[in-house]
Amino acid sequence: MQKDPKTPPTLANTLDTWPGRFSVAPMLDWTDRHERYFLRLLTRHALLYTEMVTTGALLHGDRARHLDFSREEHPVALQLGGSEPDDMARCAELAQQWGYDEVNINVGCPSDRVQSGSFGACLMAEPERVAACVKSMQAACDIPVTVKSRIGIDEHDSEAFLQRFVDTVAEAGCDTFIVHARIAILAGLSPKENRDVPPLKYERVHRLKERHPELKISINGGLKTLAACQAQLDKVDGVMMGREAYQNPYILASVDQDIFGSIEAVPARQEVMKKYLAYVAGQLASGTALQHMTRHILGLYKGQPGGRLFRRHLSENAHRKGASISVLEDAVALAEAAIERQQQADAENMVTPAEQSTQLQTGVQHA
Repeated sequence: MQKDPKTPPTLANTLDTWPGRFSVAPMLDWTDRHERYFLRLLTRHALLYTEMVTTGALLHGDRARHLDFSREEHPVALQLGGSEPDDMARCAELAQQWGYDEVNINVGCPSDRVQSGSFGACLMAEPERVAACVKSMQAACDIPVTVKSRIGIDEHDSEAFLQRFVDTVAEAGCDTFIVHARIAILAGLSPKENRDVPPLKYERVHRLKERHPELKISINGGLKTLAACQAQLDKVDGVMMGREAYQNPYILASVDQDIFGSIEAVPARQEVMKKYLAYVAGQLASGTALQHMTRHILGLYKGQPGGRLFRRHLSENAHRKGASISVLEDAVALAEAAIERQQQADAENMVTPAEQSTQLQTGVQHA
């Protein structure tokens, strides 16, 4: 998508309306453009991130494939993986040209795919290099340049290490840090283990904010409810939710109301799917396979009657050759019918206040 003069403005200057007050984490193989379009139907205000894209992929590969997105996705940030200041600057310029609202440097991912490219969490040991990237990127674009990191890596598990990293990068001009409140153990733990095994140390991020009131500090890691997010917002400027937003996406339906103070009604699942079906129809017409769009929504009815039916129907049918939109329509119908049956059963079993009073009086008389 080429830059559109009607593109919404970049991130607001006040924290009350700053999209980063609540964001959905960049997740490899998950937060692609179809997922982001779907999530935007649940929340208008949250900041969405792309999957991490390497500088090499943008400079030498198919740029449109990596960068194209729908204008409905705004506000949306591009996350870059790289460590060469000149390359990062060229990619930041591309991010602005394509209309992104923010460009973010990945200094937090512990994946092997990241370490081998000299970017991600291993860069926390090289704050000067990250600072050089920030300077070059800010010189090349006008959109915010932000950094996502851990609280430390390997044996560097101290407040002093995190403080030095943030001080060095902030001095270069970065004023926004998203901090995953775990260290990354690059030698010995898999990427999956790094998401759970190192203990969460939220207080370390809270103290970082106390020392840097002039910076925007967002916290990430282990946040699974909006109540937990709201509690964190008493200590920091923003929260970032990861896997929970992907596996239980309807949690985002209340973000605008609970986090941003919106007075609009919370969208119903059926309403969300009606809009997503229109998007899917357009994508199918352009040649996108159905499974690329359904794999992201399997958890929409999680915890609801019919949730398993919805997930199973999509899992068993969306990947089939020639699968049409009817597969998705049928899955929604199965889930909604199960919800309606449960509601009817609940209504039939409901005891009215008058009936409760009669039952109590009868009980007293027989006592």
